[in-house]
Amino acid sequence: MSAATEVRAARRRRTAARTSLTQRATYPSWFYLPAGVLYLIFFAIPTFASFYFSLTRWTLFDVEFIGLENYVQFFSEPQLSRGFTNTLVYGFVTSGAKVVLGLALAVLLTSQLIGRGYLRSVVFFPVLVSTIGVGITFTALLDPFDGVVNTMLAAFGIDGPGWFTDPNMALLTIAAVDVWKGLGIATLIYIAGIVAIPQEYFEAARVDGAGRWQQFRSITLPLVQPATATVIILSLIGGLRSFDLIWATTGGGPGFTSDVIGSVIYKQYQAGFYGLSTAGNVILFLVVTGIMVPISILLNRKAVEL
Repeated sequence: MSAATEVRAARRRRTAARTSLTQRATYPSWFYLPAGVLYLIFFAIPTFASFYFSLTRWTLFDVEFIGLENYVQFFSEPQLSRGFTNTLVYGFVTSGAKVVLGLALAVLLTSQLIGRGYLRSVVFFPVLVSTIGVGITFTALLDPFDGVVNTMLAAFGIDGPGWFTDPNMALLTIAAVDVWKGLGIATLIYIAGIVAIPQEYFEAARVDGAGRWQQFRSITLPLVQPATATVIILSLIGGLRSFDLIWATTGGGPGFTSDVIGSVIYKQYQAGFYGLSTAGNVILFLVVTGIMVPISILLNRKAVEL
């Protein structure tokens, strides 16, 4: 038997084995029925209902179809459209910071560092704390008059800013608190990605005389691309959908300067504008989908190419 014939026979055997495994792993169609029913009830139907009710002026007892009037009002009123802009700023700022800081901490915490395990626990601890609790705690710490931070700055003769009360600082201050709370997840994902890199690559690079920066740039950075994709997707979705931390710290204030779509939606529900708030929900859904789908496809494609 020639070598070419042996190769073709081996390929046929592998194909047959894969087909057999696929057939054994295939479940009957009715196995998917419970998950399909739950998806239909808790996602598909509410989503399509939201699209319809966003085109109406509705209460619990009455529905009036008004077309796109809610959307026109949402984008024509400055305080509502400001929430849309703030959502984008907040989402991209927090996501970018978590990627950069998470990677830096992961590199540090995978090096030969004394107390490495303890430091990993310290970095991850804020993830376990309630978001509302974090918001209340930082509201007290960053109080412009009696807060610990401004009191310490005053001891050095520095006038501390109004972290949550200054319109120019409120949103970015909340973003910084969000990064502090969520950085542990990003760091953990990056640590897993770095640990999975074969050490032979680094050993070969050191033999060739590559320094730490060259190893990071040529080995670590490209090979943690899947981890980077995961961190970007998770943090960006979380940032675009943020509400609880903002509500616990500023309530969208001062004025409307730290409002995001989530807080705008909640305020409209409180005021009884149910159709307008439903339109905000739809806008948030479309924004998250429109941003995340292309980014996910692009990042996953790059990860596959690696």
